[in-house]
Amino acid sequence: MTIRAGIAALVWLLALPVVCAAQEDTTFPSRAIHIVVPFPAGGPADLVSRVIGQKMSESFGVPVIIDNRPGGNTIIGAQVVARAAPDGYTLMMAIDSTLVMNQSLYKSLPYDPFVDFAPITLTTQTVSVLAVRANGPKDVPDLIARAKASPGKLNFGGGTITAQLMGHLFHKAAGLDILYVPFKGTPETTNGLLSGSVDLAYVSTVIAVPLIQGGQVRAIARLDHRELPALAGVPVLADAAGLKDFDDLAVWLGLVAPKGTPRPIVDKLNREVVRILNDPAVKQRSEGTGGYIRTSTPEEMTAFMRKEAARWGAALKELGIHYD
Repeated sequence: MTIRAGIAALVWLLALPVVCAAQEDTTFPSRAIHIVVPFPAGGPADLVSRVIGQKMSESFGVPVIIDNRPGGNTIIGAQVVARAAPDGYTLMMAIDSTLVMNQSLYKSLPYDPFVDFAPITLTTQTVSVLAVRANGPKDVPDLIARAKASPGKLNFGGGTITAQLMGHLFHKAAGLDILYVPFKGTPETTNGLLSGSVDLAYVSTVIAVPLIQGGQVRAIARLDHRELPALAGVPVLADAAGLKDFDDLAVWLGLVAPKGTPRPIVDKLNREVVRILNDPAVKQRSEGTGGYIRTSTPEEMTAFMRKEAARWGAALKELGIHYD
């Protein structure tokens, strides 16, 4: 082989990954994409996944299947995606607990959120409310008075660790003894509230607003300062309880792929999901019920995850919450 031929061969080999990456971007997707949702159908993660799935299917021309894998505080669904082929055909709509809290809750978590996933984009950040049944406490001062009059008698439900933390942080700040009852997701939590299994719950407005409007549930406080027409007149929890230095609390969701997914595929998925969620009609419908659109680059999502992990890791340690 001549020197010139050798140089040509070396240039071709060095260019091969770029050629393959370009091919991956143009040929992807060629078959069905699965979005794993680590919750039962009907919750915020499921709803935003179905919006993305429908629009993505129309754009890409392939089926997008929503695969509900509830249980294990989202660990079951997370393991499915962490072990999947890194080809862009298996994704996960992860919640904050999956990516930034579980590592502080379990000594032996079967996945590493910062190693086993390739972030694609943040998707939504929801407004949550402190909700009671229609015949429950009329406002936050009434709830506080009832809880202090009967310590340990009231209970609250939560379908995610974030909802549990919302309750624990508020109850600690207000000096309340209220028992926690776990559920598998927001729809189950809401059903528990309606059936009388729990006295109060911290739930996403995406699920709560229709029940509030129907008179079955009453929101006595919202957990952050963002305004929402459906919650007109509902005070911010910190203000209603007279608490200072009590931060806003919100649940967020983000789309991830298995580690090793080629960057051109991650970028293509990022562009598509960002386009879908920022469509004015989609954005207006989502934010009308409290599902505020929040998209990002993969790098921005990684930085946000690390910041949230530090924040919630400290809170979990202070509260002494752990699952093993």
